[in-house]
Amino acid sequence: MADTACALDVGSDGSEAVIVKDETGSMPGDIPSLNGIRAISVIIVLLSHAGFERIVPGGLGVTIFFFLSGFLITTLLLREQAQFGSINIPAFYLRRFYRLIPPLLVTLAIAYSLTYVGILAGNITPEGILVQLFYFANYFEIFFDGSAKIPAGTGVLWSLAVEEHFYIVFPLVMSLGFLIGLSSRSKLFVALALCGIILLWRIFLVYGLNVPASRTYYGSDTRFDSILYGCILAFAAATWGKQDDRNLSRLSWPEWVLLAAGLLLLSATFIIRDPQFRETFRYSLQGIALIPIFHLAVNRPQSWPFRFLDNRFLVRLGIYSYSIYLIHRVFIVALFDNVELLAAHPVLLALASFGLSVLFAAFVDRYVDRYFRRRRARMRRATIAPTTAQTVPG
Repeated sequence: MADTACALDVGSDGSEAVIVKDETGSMPGDIPSLNGIRAISVIIVLLSHAGFERIVPGGLGVTIFFFLSGFLITTLLLREQAQFGSINIPAFYLRRFYRLIPPLLVTLAIAYSLTYVGILAGNITPEGILVQLFYFANYFEIFFDGSAKIPAGTGVLWSLAVEEHFYIVFPLVMSLGFLIGLSSRSKLFVALALCGIILLWRIFLVYGLNVPASRTYYGSDTRFDSILYGCILAFAAATWGKQDDRNLSRLSWPEWVLLAAGLLLLSATFIIRDPQFRETFRYSLQGIALIPIFHLAVNRPQSWPFRFLDNRFLVRLGIYSYSIYLIHRVFIVALFDNVELLAAHPVLLALASFGLSVLFAAFVDRYVDRYFRRRRARMRRATIAPTTAQTVPG
């Protein structure tokens, strides 16, 4: 295989994405496959919100976003440490600010304007604006009935709050781990232990305190493990070392077994309908199930189970997925409330909302993100220059 070099970019979900380029400058299929996964995830969420929640598990789309974010950002931090010997934490926070805030501001401007003129339901309140801008939308919903104090459709921002709470502390913890000399294997075990502690916390809340489902679904303290399982895969990849890349176009029979086990476990989380199980063990089992699926999608991107993820349309949707996620429910609610034909036909509602969301995302990508992409690129050239691909040392 040709020598490879690693550059760094920011994923459409706000996460830092590792882009691996060969010596010709072309990108292999692993990153497009992850963009394809982003696209599938945002379609799942949109369909669920458009009226297909009985057959399309929207929560799974969010869980996949969490996992993917943890995997990519952990990979980034491991590579940065391997090359420079430390993590530039201020640069990390500034890159996330440049990626997340501009599309969020455009989305909120549209949502609050539509609410002000009466097209979109909901309310405009100072506290609602503040919690959305400063990433406390999840706990605002849990403890203060936040959905009654914000424009309809913007409640999806709870998931951004979970991610940002995680990434406030994660680079600091990673830096501490590097400082005291923890190997990737040790970090993996620490992350596994934290996942176990979070599961026990959910069990206590649900079975001991009988909290409502919203408490465990929206809470950062109860959902961090959905991100941590992605981190675990990144730590494991650093521990295992370089994967055999001679058969990118097919899976071996043990890999088929691994994939089948992941899919079966994922399916089981939906077959078991007990509400208490769903708010305790479901998130843990889904995180475990996604590990082999993501592992194979990254390391066997040209095999037929994953090849379709390299489709140009899906890759483009993956690039747009963050903006689509931000705005999609605003369009769904506005169209449902104001267009009778669409309200009566969920398929048409989903198609119309999808089309408008893609147009919005294309606008943001061209006229908003372009400027901030250049800013992030200058930061990356200054702080994370390309390096020869290698196994991240423990």
